[in-house]
Amino acid sequence: MNTEATTLYKLMVLYMLSKVNFPLSNSQISEFMLDKQYTTYFTLQEVLSSLADDGFVTVLAYRNSTQYKLTPEGIDTISFFSNKISNAIRDEIDTYLKENKYDLRCETGTLSDYYKSTTGDYIVHCLVKEGDTTLIELNVAVPLEEQADMMCSKWKENSQEIYDFVLNKLM
Repeated sequence: MNTEATTLYKLMVLYMLSKVNFPLSNSQISEFMLDKQYTTYFTLQEVLSSLADDGFVTVLAYRNSTQYKLTPEGIDTISFFSNKISNAIRDEIDTYLKENKYDLRCETGTLSDYYKSTTGDYIVHCLVKEGDTTLIELNVAVPLEEQADMMCSKWKENSQEIYDFVLNKLM
């Protein structure tokens, strides 16, 4: 792999992450990089893995999603080397993030996962975050894995309604 190109891809990912105050998912980063035809899927996965291994990003793994967040080292690196990315590429990244910021934030801020507890039930963990603030966090025990899986699948589309219901009932 061309080291100069790899370095540029790493800087582009760090730049993207530095422009938002929430993690970006693998699919969100991939969508930009692949749609603009900067690199291939496999090269991008190597770049993301390398950034994590080198301590520039933290990997957050959820049920169906891997997300990336800048570490202090990543912040320092992009602040020193963002000028190595051309103005045209920075403008494309800025435009993509500006046009998609609401969708990007909603996608990465609404999370769900489940695990098997020591009692044999499945604990469904649902969460809505905005930046570093948790708006709602919910844990529900269900007896069957299929139920846990279904609840996780429906959380994203119903989280706002559930959040509103809880607020209205408590106020």
